[in-house]
Amino acid sequence: MNSSGSPDRATPSLNPVGPPIGAHFPKGAGLNGCSCLGGRGWTSKSRAGALGPDCHAGACGWRNGLHWDSPNPVPESQRPRSDVGLQKARTKSDHDELATLGLPRCDAVVNLAGENILNPLRRWNETFQKEVVSSRLETTRMLARAITEAPQPRPQAWVLVTGVGYYQPSLTAEYDEDSPGGDFDFFANLVTKWEAAAKLPGDSTRQVVVRSGIVLGRGGGAIGHMLLPFRLGLGGPIGSGHQFLPWIHIRDLVGILAHALEASHVQGILNGVAPASTPTNAEFAKALGAALGRPAFIPLPSTIVQAVFGQERAIMLLEGQKVVPRRTLAAGYQYSFPELGAALKEVIA
Repeated sequence: MNSSGSPDRATPSLNPVGPPIGAHFPKGAGLNGCSCLGGRGWTSKSRAGALGPDCHAGACGWRNGLHWDSPNPVPESQRPRSDVGLQKARTKSDHDELATLGLPRCDAVVNLAGENILNPLRRWNETFQKEVVSSRLETTRMLARAITEAPQPRPQAWVLVTGVGYYQPSLTAEYDEDSPGGDFDFFANLVTKWEAAAKLPGDSTRQVVVRSGIVLGRGGGAIGHMLLPFRLGLGGPIGSGHQFLPWIHIRDLVGILAHALEASHVQGILNGVAPASTPTNAEFAKALGAALGRPAFIPLPSTIVQAVFGQERAIMLLEGQKVVPRRTLAAGYQYSFPELGAALKEVIA
């Protein structure tokens, strides 16, 4: 509810410079072990549940099929640098501990960390901007350095999740992984610096970047913010509704990450968006309304979005990009939810 006592309008937590997320990967998934760094919110828990029963939000590691928290402890030779390190490595989502302990021995590293840019409770001031930047750049640099300094054998794969905010908003252009971008506003420049911070010297570790669109899933995220007003028949497009809204089901984003880890031929940039034609915001609102059996024609005015998020952040909601996953498809990933209608029905079921 807002201060006037009326239901909150739909203001989805779109994050086109990368979701603040964490994830873990299942046993028997090609690579024997994976260390992950990320958030502890809805998406983190969703991925943990989707990718394995032994996972928990935060960071964890496997090597040779043995989880640090399993009844069968990791052999001494494969533990972190000290017994204290073993205890702390169970919750290595804190980057200070990562800096102190280094990486546990693992076959892959995944970074999904980042402060939620579209947190409506935070003002878009210099302090928050610094938090947004440092939560991405400092963490990524630390992980990249840890991989470089890790003892042999080093991780085989290094995967970073950023966002489609790299591409310039447009009502006409279509972007694939080879399209230019990354140099036109605060958010695009942030993605450029973020991806640059992840680069490793040499080619001993395979490097993959997944640029994610808005993530759809049950129990939270963008849909979690949108369901109430849409169920009440108060949903609708944001601003003009003409802006594109690249999206992906959480199961497919998890699947792309797992595919990037398992398939040794996958490297470079992958767009983490659905393969169907990118809908406009108005088309997305109409599809969500149809899935709920409710009308969805009441627009959220641009002035309200700008008042809540500030002029600069409002761009992320009021403008968008048409993005296609050309290299993702060419890499062999098969989508579970390629179409928006089916994805929304699964999410609200």
